[in-house]
Amino acid sequence: MLTERRPIGRHFIARSGKHPNYSAMQEEEAEILALKALSYLAGLDEMMDRFADLSGMGPNDIMERAEDTEMLAGVLDFFLFDEALLTAFCEAHEINPEHPAQARMALPGGDLPHWT
Repeated sequence: MLTERRPIGRHFIARSGKHPNYSAMQEEEAEILALKALSYLAGLDEMMDRFADLSGMGPNDIMERAEDTEMLAGVLDFFLFDEALLTAFCEAHEINPEHPAQARMALPGGDLPHWT
């Protein structure tokens, strides 16, 4: 947990010297957050259908693969590409909006470089 931040220009650097937005999340924590996102998505018929269409899986297939970390990574990708959905999910579960991106980095394929 970050205990002290000191301003440097426009950015805040934690005492550890790492940017606070890039704190590592453990894979188990990431899976739990992704499962919450999947549960939230399952309650939104239209969005679940959209995810199913984009993933090429049926809703039943998605739920059967709920413990597959690659599928959970896809769920988080889906949320990260839809700001309104991401915001609604984070507000509904009182989750810091940065945590889904951190969770995505902890799952398969999340170590890819960010170009933005």
